[in-house]
Amino acid sequence: MKELIIDYQTEIIGTAISLVLLLILRFISIKTIRKVGAISEINEVRTKLVIKYVSFGLTSLTVVALTFIWGVNIKELGLIFSSVFAVLGVALFASWSILSNVTAGIILFFYFPFKIGDRIRILDGDFGEEALIEDIKAFHVHLVKDNGELVTYPNNLFLQKGVVRIS
Repeated sequence: MKELIIDYQTEIIGTAISLVLLLILRFISIKTIRKVGAISEINEVRTKLVIKYVSFGLTSLTVVALTFIWGVNIKELGLIFSSVFAVLGVALFASWSILSNVTAGIILFFYFPFKIGDRIRILDGDFGEEALIEDIKAFHVHLVKDNGELVTYPNNLFLQKGVVRIS
């Protein structure tokens, strides 16, 4: 056992540093996201969703770092990744709007100037009337029109269309 630890001492130290760095970055990012959510009075469910996305991203980066630390053969790894990314690319191309809505949801979390309960009007030919923001989800926003009709509006269109807050 001692020989194993001595042989892989550099890799073990690199792994420990990577894991500690992951925990520190995750702690700091969670604190920051919660603080932004509290200051902006953002719904707790949305805050938890963004925390989940950021944690997944940090964990993925740590796995990539650990792969390089332990010296996995790049040629074999490249073949595996290219195969996986080819399949994922076809799948994501088929559902690109879902990915763009999730990305827009994260952007809207940090930069969306409207809150739940605000009355808005979207400057769009298809949806030009006033509505009340009922909820903001990961993929779409729930809007309630004056006649009580519930409309789900995709997050990525909020970034593309003009939105006016009605005072």
